[in-house]
Amino acid sequence: MSAPARLGVTPTQTVGPFFAPGLLRDVWNVLATDQTVGERIRIEGRVLDGEGNAVPDALLEIWQANAAGRFNHPRDTRDLPLDPTFGGFGRSGSDTDGVYWFETIKPGPVPFGGSGDDGEVMQAPHISVVVHARGMLNHAQTRLYFADEAANDTDPVLALVPADRRATLLAQRVEAGERAGGSVVYRFDIVLQGRGETVFFNI
Repeated sequence: MSAPARLGVTPTQTVGPFFAPGLLRDVWNVLATDQTVGERIRIEGRVLDGEGNAVPDALLEIWQANAAGRFNHPRDTRDLPLDPTFGGFGRSGSDTDGVYWFETIKPGPVPFGGSGDDGEVMQAPHISVVVHARGMLNHAQTRLYFADEAANDTDPVLALVPADRRATLLAQRVEAGERAGGSVVYRFDIVLQGRGETVFFNI
């Protein structure tokens, strides 16, 4: 009786992404309602690859504090208002032109250490952004700051970013279009690699 043939290792294969059918069945990019407290803003931009081409099937997730600077999370127990109409989490896909958008409110400042005690260093208003895309085995994490925010000058995280790269984290205020519905519009393009690559954080 002959010995059985040895089986080789099954080759791996990249599947998906299944962002649209699996994770974008419901509208997740509208975070604010008419009752939400704070300045209503619209964030829009494009996801681009290293050659400047649109990434049409990326998935972006955002997480932010409310207008008072408090997160809708059990671990945030600071004595600040918690807006029942605002969860702080959003999700958007990019279309065939790499375009994504969110309708939300401008977040308040949050403490650098988390407690919010008097005298603690505060972070400038910002939104955490996570990017998933085809060919990326691990997601990329960055931050969106507002270019017209004076508190950027003293933000402890921005201070760690080389001065010539900080612009990649700044959303620019632009003229509101018809689709903004009266909201202030901030433009924030995300470049995944190459020249002008967005600063990503190793978290």
